[in-house]
Amino acid sequence: MLSSQTKDTVNAVVMKKMQTELPPFEPGAPPGLNLNNILAIDPKLLNEFIWAVGFHNNKTKYIKQTAEILRDKWDGDIPNTIEGLVSLPGVGPKMAYLCMSVAWGKHLGIGVDVHVHRITNLWGWHKTKNPEETRTALQSWLPQDRWHEINHLLVGLGQSVCLPVGRKCGECDLGLEGLCKAADRAKVSAGRQLKAEKIESEAQNDTLVKTEVSQNIVIKEEGVV
Repeated sequence: MLSSQTKDTVNAVVMKKMQTELPPFEPGAPPGLNLNNILAIDPKLLNEFIWAVGFHNNKTKYIKQTAEILRDKWDGDIPNTIEGLVSLPGVGPKMAYLCMSVAWGKHLGIGVDVHVHRITNLWGWHKTKNPEETRTALQSWLPQDRWHEINHLLVGLGQSVCLPVGRKCGECDLGLEGLCKAADRAKVSAGRQLKAEKIESEAQNDTLVKTEVSQNIVIKEEGVV
């Protein structure tokens, strides 16, 4: 729930803080991230804990509402079905499928976020209007044993190289190898030139090292003689 519209690094810091610093619901109880502590914490304080994530005000409400639902309807546990998960406030199909995959090892669907949706359309795999259409399109041909990993691969690519704004086509192997039709040609050309210069520079350095080694060997041999 916290990860939506939030960088992984930020989400990790916030989660770590909640796991270690969330106040106990009563004296003597353990601190940290558990249902009782979430139920007891004041919404304002909870909001302060998660302020760094995107849409933290809404997520504060969703977390409090979800905690109450889990207590009242799920015996303090979380649902283990897609239907049960998406019934929780702030939980959509992407989160539900990822949760099923990570928590129970059940790869029932592909978790499609903005990166997966954007990049697969950019590559021309399909022409879809929203993440749900993208999920259906991908699942129609992608082997099920690849459903879990495609999210991690494309999210990572979208966060580091194939950015929403300012795509780094000159640093992408797909672009450099001519495998991405959507790559910026100018950036790819510059990237190839830079790569060629780097290879040439490394080759020259390698030659210099070999020459120095050879000279040192000759000097040592002459000294021995």
